[in-house]
Amino acid sequence: MSTISSTRDVISSERVEGTAVYNAAGEKLGTIDDLMIDKVSGQVRYAVMEFGGFLGIGTDRYPVPWSMLKYDTAQDGYVVPLDKDKLQGAPRYAGDSVPDYDDAYSSTINKYYGF
Repeated sequence: MSTISSTRDVISSERVEGTAVYNAAGEKLGTIDDLMIDKVSGQVRYAVMEFGGFLGIGTDRYPVPWSMLKYDTAQDGYVVPLDKDKLQGAPRYAGDSVPDYDDAYSSTINKYYGF
């Protein structure tokens, strides 16, 4: 008995990294830089988006709850219900200073986005 498996509903994290993120108006906000995965459940908790800077220099990282991202095949990227102004005030960090994603930091992110 053979089992046929499909990969159309899953994606490698390698392919997610670098994927564009747009707002509902179709404006590109940034790209996915990293995924933060819960060690116990195995679920992706945050997509860390690169935003700002020039050619990767001075680019900040913005953790966004994974549940906010919706994949849009027409855009070939993720869409979030955010605009650039909302993102400007969001929790962020420089690429070389990744914070501990402890309960306090996660709470800050979730509170900002209303989770």
